[in-house]
Amino acid sequence: MNWYLKVLKDLTDFTGRSRRKEYWMFTLINFVINSMLSLIMHGTIISEETSIIEVGYAIVLFVPSIAVAIRRMHDVGKSGWYALIPIYNLILACTDSEPKSNKWGETPKGSGNDDEINSIGRE
Repeated sequence: MNWYLKVLKDLTDFTGRSRRKEYWMFTLINFVINSMLSLIMHGTIISEETSIIEVGYAIVLFVPSIAVAIRRMHDVGKSGWYALIPIYNLILACTDSEPKSNKWGETPKGSGNDDEINSIGRE
């Protein structure tokens, strides 16, 4: 959950780099929340109110989703525009980080990032 909160904390940060773990944990938690909202919307609970919640959730997470995808492309050494290429962006999202710093910053692996993640939500 801390990785999800980290993406929300870096709401409009389109610079820098994001690890695979950050990207995929955000994607997984986002998928679970969307699935739960969809299940509620198409279940026995009132659908008008939940559809507003589902649309609101999608609007709120639109910019952070784009930002984390762009940072993930930066982590593998590509421009953020590569996030628009359908299959290739999936391959890049699964690719390991560049081991050294690149023009978008230092590698997020091994830079004390796990300590930062563990402190999110405890502030």
